[in-house]
Amino acid sequence: MIERVNHIGIAVASLDDQVRFYRDTLGLTYLGTEEVSDQKVRVATFRVGEVTIELLEPTEPESPVARFIAKNGEGLHHISYHVDDLEAQIAHVVAKGVDMIDPIPRPGAHGTRIAFMHPRSSGRVLTELTEG
Repeated sequence: MIERVNHIGIAVASLDDQVRFYRDTLGLTYLGTEEVSDQKVRVATFRVGEVTIELLEPTEPESPVARFIAKNGEGLHHISYHVDDLEAQIAHVVAKGVDMIDPIPRPGAHGTRIAFMHPRSSGRVLTELTEG
């Protein structure tokens, strides 16, 4: 079952440029940066109430986030929902006709497990399910 919004992912060309905006201009609490090599991104995380904002910087030119930026420019990349049982939630949405990019969970940032739904199944919004 979806419990809450986990985070909002924003694709950026440069963390160095954007971290200052989110931390210094907006005053959001900066939680740090980590690399998620599986996804070929560096992630800078900020806390806003119960939700986090993740800035996603591609580490390779052919990464999914790099392709997103090349096609769409910087901006909103995905929304993530926190679930308590990722496999059960995947089975539930698949039974409802959702196409999954990740039918099997994979490692995400902050020690989580994640799975993405294909945007064609969710109103053209890349949607992530996050457990952990």
